[in-house]
Amino acid sequence: MPQPIDQFAARLPADKRASVYQSTKTTHEKRTRLLFDQFGDPDRLRRLAGDIKQHAIENLDTYLPQVEQRLRASGAQVHWASTGQAACEAVLRIMRDRGATRMVKAKTMVSEEIELAHFLEGHGLEAVETDLGEFIVQIDDDHPSHIVRPIIHKNRREIATSFEREGLGAYNDDPATITRRARHHLRHKYLAADVGLTGANFVSAESGRVVLVTNEGNSRFCLAATRCHIVLVGIEKIVPRDRDLAVLLNLLGRSGTAQDLTVYTEFIGGPRRVGQPDGPEEMHVIFVDNGRTEVLASDCREILRCIRCGACLNVCPIYRQASGHAYRSVYPGPVGAVLSPLLMGERFPQKADLPKASSLCGACHEVCPVNIPIPDLLLRLRARAKEENVPSPGSPPMGPWALIAAQPAAWKAALAGGRIINHLPVKLIPVPALQAWAAKRSLPEWRGGEFRKWMKARQRPSA
Repeated sequence: MPQPIDQFAARLPADKRASVYQSTKTTHEKRTRLLFDQFGDPDRLRRLAGDIKQHAIENLDTYLPQVEQRLRASGAQVHWASTGQAACEAVLRIMRDRGATRMVKAKTMVSEEIELAHFLEGHGLEAVETDLGEFIVQIDDDHPSHIVRPIIHKNRREIATSFEREGLGAYNDDPATITRRARHHLRHKYLAADVGLTGANFVSAESGRVVLVTNEGNSRFCLAATRCHIVLVGIEKIVPRDRDLAVLLNLLGRSGTAQDLTVYTEFIGGPRRVGQPDGPEEMHVIFVDNGRTEVLASDCREILRCIRCGACLNVCPIYRQASGHAYRSVYPGPVGAVLSPLLMGERFPQKADLPKASSLCGACHEVCPVNIPIPDLLLRLRARAKEENVPSPGSPPMGPWALIAAQPAAWKAALAGGRIINHLPVKLIPVPALQAWAAKRSLPEWRGGEFRKWMKARQRPSA
């Protein structure tokens, strides 16, 4: 039985919780100021972005063949992977066909989703993460805690300790020193690698261009010296036209990191052409399904609009307290609470508790740059869990409450009798489940029935 998120949060060290809270809060506030200072109607812009993405995912049967044709025309080779295992095997096959043994990777959520690095290492190949956060996660044998900031849960002292353990220098928690040491270490990896792997933030069906956005430039280094470029991308990353990128890139940078635009924005149109001095000789694009068509067929298909900006994580009160590891998935926070159970397919019950890790405050919907109605999707998944009789760890049974709430006389009696709680604390009631529930909560003074009295006193006699 999975550990409830509230229990995970209760055991989280105070410094980790403070780090997650402050980082997400600061980014969210900067994002809000930036959008409202620079756009007269940012809500209209995000509705437009949502319409673009919704149109794309509902017409993948048209756009996927189109983008395959464009990519092949530009010299790229296109592969299709129905499962995560098939995607891993496709990468392995490409590397073995070239006699490649060393890979450098840019940050890609799909590769985390299918655990590509572990798969390749299990076959004797080296796969080095080059995004600084992902590199630290890798050497610590950890998992990312945020879609954009993988090490939001770590402080510089922990990182310095990890670097010392890995032989990257004596303990030094100066951020500049940490960055310099990582740069020196990774430079040799770039030069020695046979293959560079990246994800894709977007792929244009109109031109076949693969769009990458980073702030460290590591994706460029991954492609600078390697002879083979592999792109691992979910089928939902398609956009219909190049002009759509203007809307989505503007929102992605501002929503993800509160920047006008990410530092590096690359448009890749295929492998190196005749006459070009640099670049990979081969380009392979692997489109990954891994449950996405099942999500598209569900009543939660809107989640496939997601552009992985992390804005919903930054504003979510649950994520701020629990951090990403509480979600037991590479996709944490509100988006993960929807997407992760859906991608489980028949194993949905294993993560059916995640949609309940929400206050349904609606903040995630308000900040989503592609206007995903996340609270509605969470409710749909809660309803599915109920229909499938999936138990909810840590939650008291709601049947008795529903029975009382459906009977007016019983409800009024409960309101009147509830005053005993003011004199008999819940913790003293000999019901273990109730005691465990009350141990984590401070209940206010019982005032049941006061609203009815207030309303009755304000009623005026009809004329």
